Parts: sequence; C-alpha cells; structure tokens
Amino acid sequence: MTLTAHALVCTLKGSPQQSSSDLITYQLLDEFRNQGVAVDSARVVDYDVRPGITADEGNGDEWPILRRAVLDADILLLATPTWVGHMSSVAQRVLERLDAELSETDGEGRPDMVGKVATAAVVGNEDGAHKVIADLFQGLNDIGFTIPAQGATYWNGEAMSGTDYRDLNEVPPQVKSTNGAVVRNAIHTARLLRSDPYPPYS
Repeated sequence: MTLTAHALVCTLKGSPQQSSSDLITYQLLDEFRNQGVAVDSARVVDYDVRPGITADEGNGDEWPILRRAVLDADILLLATPTWVGHMSSVAQRVLERLDAELSETDGEGRPDMVGKVATAAVVGNEDGAHKVIADLFQGLNDIGFTIPAQGATYWNGEAMSGTDYRDLNEVPPQVKSTNGAVVRNAIHTARLLRSDPYPPYS
C-alpha cells in the first residue's frame, strides 16, 4: 500500500525566507520518501488561516486548503520552532482549527482524524522541546490522531547562542538517528491502522 505524509510547517517566517523548521521538515520528508511514502508540505504562514473553531471560517479563510491535505494524508508531520518556551503561535492556531474535527465524523461515528498518525519536529536555540512536544501530542491525540512510539524529533542549540538549526554544517548524529526512528515508527503505525482501523464509535 502507498502511504502519504503531509507536513504543516509552523515557522513564523514566510516563504522564501530560510527556516530551521522548514529544514528539519524536509530532512524528515526525505526519509519518508526513501521509504516509499508520497510526501507534501505547506508553510502555514503562507496561507490566510483565520482564527476560529470551525472547518471553514469563510470570508477568504484558506484553512480548508490545508485541512484537505491533512484529510488526504495517512501521516501528519507538524513542525514548529520554540518561542518563549512554547510552540509557535502558528502551531497553536493549527491545533485550534484541527479541534473542529471532533465534530466532523465518518459514517461510523469516528472523528475524521481517527486512524491518522501524527508526528512532530521542534527546533530552537533554547530548551523547551519536550514541553512543546507534550503540548502538541496532547492536542493531536485529543483530536483523534495516533502517536507512534518515539514519534517526535527535536534539536535545541545552546541557550542564548543565536545558532539556528539551519546554521549547522551537518545534521547531528543523534538527530539523524531520531529522525529515522520517527519515520519508521510512523510508517509502521500507519500501515497497521490502514489494514485494521479503529472500531466504529456508533
């Protein structure tokens, strides 16, 4: 079976500015691609994603474009920088918009995102990645996503150093190894869910 992965990059920088979140995303997508997964991505800040709690807020809201890509994928990769110890405001908005999926169900009563796998990537030059991942995974799991074992990767630079992930000459071995585990485990979980879906809710 051909699996698909879609990444939502929650950098605060619009295209074509360089972004560490974008870089680690493409490194992970390369890993997925090498495992035969079809991949795609979007930088969320390039879209007019309105605040709100419905699937479509109207008046030019472009969240439905991103929502459709997530619905069509087996695996979601959510990438964010760390800002003042938290996920970016863009990532928070993505979670808020995805929350609407709790009321969007399939023919057997399951929320639309149940059966999909979620992974995360976090970068920053301060500590806080574990907290960001915990917050991301709590929200994504509530929405219905399945979190695979070791489903997140991150890089933190030295505090106050000003060094970004994109400034590194090469991927640190620990990050490269973790990236591989994230991809392998996400694919494994997605295949299991594709062949044996969660039971009906109704």
